Amino acid sequence: MKRTWFKGSLAVAVAMASGQIMANGLAVNEQSVSGMGTSFAGRSSSAQDASTVFGNPAGMSRLQRAEISGGVAAIWPETDIEASPDNAAPGTNKGNIAPDAQVPFAYYVRPLDEKWHFGLGLYVPFGVISDYEKSFQGRDHGLYSKVQVTTLQPTLSYRINDRVSVGFGPTINKIDGKLTSNPTTSLGLPDSYVRIKGDDIAYGFNLGVLVDVTERLTWGLSYRSKVDYELEGHISYSDFPQGFGYEGRHDGTVDITMPESVDTSITYRANDKWTLYAGSTWTRWSRLKELEVVHEGPQPNPLEPLNWENSWAHAVGVSYQVAPAVVLRSGFAMDASPTSNAHRTVRIPVSNRKIYSLGLGWNIDPDWTLDVAYAYVDESKGRVEQAGNFPTAEYNAQYENSAHGLGVQLTHRF
Repeated sequence: MKRTWFKGSLAVAVAMASGQIMANGLAVNEQSVSGMGTSFAGRSSSAQDASTVFGNPAGMSRLQRAEISGGVAAIWPETDIEASPDNAAPGTNKGNIAPDAQVPFAYYVRPLDEKWHFGLGLYVPFGVISDYEKSFQGRDHGLYSKVQVTTLQPTLSYRINDRVSVGFGPTINKIDGKLTSNPTTSLGLPDSYVRIKGDDIAYGFNLGVLVDVTERLTWGLSYRSKVDYELEGHISYSDFPQGFGYEGRHDGTVDITMPESVDTSITYRANDKWTLYAGSTWTRWSRLKELEVVHEGPQPNPLEPLNWENSWAHAVGVSYQVAPAVVLRSGFAMDASPTSNAHRTVRIPVSNRKIYSLGLGWNIDPDWTLDVAYAYVDESKGRVEQAGNFPTAEYNAQYENSAHGLGVQLTHRF
């Protein structure tokens, strides 16, 4: 495996970037379109289809037949940048740093007997892309960033009794990333070029419990473990002026820990028409304090401070059974940013966000279900205040992010 790493672009070999996906930080929420319709309220308690492999593996015990569920969510992000007139480096601030993106997923669940279910999930828990224009004023600190984590999760669930089920699945996680930057623009010199590319495979797990508290009320709890990555590769420098000491390629390693999270929710079936959902997710973003590249070159080990903090997301949702085969959904979520004005970077310019969603589920026949959902992300304005550190220049700007999302999911039972 070939990997390259450099200080100026180190800003998180996994968290790069735009934060334009529907979850905050570097997380991705789009693992289920049926859940997207309620802003993922009730994710760990609803068990609507095979996507419960991700939402809560215990929910597989509620599925009566074998089924396959798959789909994709398309994201159209927008970013407005208002740069400070005091920035020293030349350049532009066009915004719209994240290209349109698609997030696919697929699941399979099969009953083994009255107690046991087997499931398999393929999804993207983390991933983001940012692509600034080549003349971007802050390209000292970051220019292009792409990171994706793809997870394969084999899973088992066990029904303890008529009210309680548990589930567990190990996760096999592959991370791929690429970063670039031009760290000498502030000096009026030809742009030096830094390229970062890497991948690694690491392991974790997902577990959950699902309880029918009453005939109408269900409570769920799921836990996704941290995942420790160790990327081995190279630090590469090119086109730096002579005398800077930044040339050539050197072996290096960087350790990254993707944080654990806990999701708890309730589903309340008020009557034959109305169902209410509410849930909260806690993520331990404080694991991302800093990243250090340990390498064999003559320069000091590059160190990138992050100082992220743990955060909560809260969501409420409702569904209405319009007809026996058609259900309408709606949801609202508030998702706190793990970073702040003091620590926000051009690679991760995320702020507190609100998410509004609408969805529809259609049982085409007893064997097929189609789900569609729309979501809008409205993010608070946030400042980026990155200090200069020779040869990079100070960069200050105000970011305002938003995004539209549309998802489609098809489920087949057999």
